[in-house]
Amino acid sequence: MLFEERGLWGLKLVVAAIIVVFIFRLLAGCGGSGQSNPQDQNAAAPPQKDRLILATTTSTYDSGLLDKLVPVFEEKTGYNVDILPKGTGACLELGKNGDADVLLVHAKDRELQMVQEGYFVDRHDVMYNDFVILGPANDPAGIKGQKDAAKAFKAIAGSKSTFVSRGDNSGTNMKEMAVWEKAGLEPTGDWYLAVGQGMGETLRIANEKQAYTLSDRGTYLAMRDKLTLEVLVEDDPVLFNQYGVMAVNPDKNPNVNYKGAKKFIEFMISPEAQEIIGSFTKYGEQLFKPNA
Repeated sequence: MLFEERGLWGLKLVVAAIIVVFIFRLLAGCGGSGQSNPQDQNAAAPPQKDRLILATTTSTYDSGLLDKLVPVFEEKTGYNVDILPKGTGACLELGKNGDADVLLVHAKDRELQMVQEGYFVDRHDVMYNDFVILGPANDPAGIKGQKDAAKAFKAIAGSKSTFVSRGDNSGTNMKEMAVWEKAGLEPTGDWYLAVGQGMGETLRIANEKQAYTLSDRGTYLAMRDKLTLEVLVEDDPVLFNQYGVMAVNPDKNPNVNYKGAKKFIEFMISPEAQEIIGSFTKYGEQLFKPNA
């Protein structure tokens, strides 16, 4: 009888062990092993496209040029481009601090200086246009047809005619300050308004006040149908406006997308992008001329 009881007890232990093993395997089959189901793998979301941060002057943005270029670049490369339209000075600071990957700006002397300082690499000329002095049709300073921008600025200051400046350390603002310096003047007074705005908004304010201002030709042409201001001074060599593209130096900022920046630079100087730039017109006029 004792042996029968022991045999029965042993049988119960074996059955219990089998049940435990079965339950363990059942749980593992429900996902306890950590292995993914092939169907789950097929249902996984596709990987996100790489992100590229472009800091660029407001003129390339306000003119609509980037609406032509960026979608082509994204389609060709798979990158998603985040555009930060700011004055060139602000763009340079963003790049210097590693808050952008690639820059498209227009202050060549300052760009080259910062390349030499090691903040940027792989700079290339991309395109150019020119600056123009705009003003009201009645032209109270009498500058229409003048070919010397500095003399025109002297006449505006002398007549105390309202002048609207971007006042934002942009490439346009840097050029304006260079013309005032050439004229031997430091503009001050109620007639001189530094608004701290991009080119589009500066043009809107100048138009509202029927004032003089300095603008790149591209943004002016893009907005001409909204303005009554006229081009009064042009074709002075000092008003030449070169645009350049460059990458943030990964040695200074290791977290930037240098690979994407290189791809963008290669695209901007490619025959395809240069053709897009050259064919971008408003009112039958080229806004930018390619020169990569």
